[in-house]
Amino acid sequence: MRLEGVSVVYSDEGFFSNVEEVRALNDVSLRVGRGDKVGIIGSNGAGKSTLVRVMSGVLKPNSGIVDDEGMSSALLSLNAGFDGELSGTRNVVMHGMLMGLTRKEAVARIGAVAEMSGLGEAMNRRVSTYSTGMRARLCFSTAINLEPDLLLLDEAFVVGDLDFREKSQRIMHERFTEDRAIVLVSHSLATLQQLCERAVWLDHGEIRAQGETKDVVREYRDAGN
Repeated sequence: MRLEGVSVVYSDEGFFSNVEEVRALNDVSLRVGRGDKVGIIGSNGAGKSTLVRVMSGVLKPNSGIVDDEGMSSALLSLNAGFDGELSGTRNVVMHGMLMGLTRKEAVARIGAVAEMSGLGEAMNRRVSTYSTGMRARLCFSTAINLEPDLLLLDEAFVVGDLDFREKSQRIMHERFTEDRAIVLVSHSLATLQQLCERAVWLDHGEIRAQGETKDVVREYRDAGN
C-alpha cells in the first residue's frame, strides 16, 4: 500500500457558525509492502487512528494518493465501520464482500466468526444492541477470519473478558509470525519493538520520523515522550 501526500482536514462548526479546521493528517507519505510489520506511535490526537482509517478505506482523504496495490485490508478498531442496523452476521458478509470476497466466500466465514467471538445467537441481532465488549469481539473475530493481506490494528484487541483478551492476544502474536502486512497503532513502545520491524512517528498529523523501530522509538523518547 502506498500513501503519497495524504491530508485529512476536519471542519468543526463552532459557536456563532465559525468554522474551525482541524488538520488531522498533513502531507503524509509512506509505503507498506506485503509481509511488512509497521508500528505507529504518537501522542493522543497525533492522527494515528485517522491514518489507519484512511489506509482501510473507511475514510477518504481531502488530498493525496492512496494506492492499495491490490492488497485487501481490514481495520481492527471499535469504530471499524460496522452498520448498527445490520445483524452481526450481515456485517461479516458485508465486510467480506468489501474486501473482494464473493458472497459465498464471505458467508463461509460466518461460522468461524461466531465460534471465535462466542456471540452465539447474538450474531442474528442488530449490532446496535451489542455492548461495547460484544462489538469488540465481533470486530476482532471478523478481521482475523477474513484473512486480509493488510491487517490494521488500532489497539482494539485488548478487549472483553479475561479469557477473550488472552485468546485475542495469543492469536495476534501468531499473526505477526505470518507473511501478511500488519500496521499496529500502540502506545506500548515495548510491544512495538517486540513485534514491528519498522515504525512511524506521527506528531500533529505529520510524520516526524520513520525507519527501524529501535531508531524511531529512540527519537520519540529523546523528544521527551
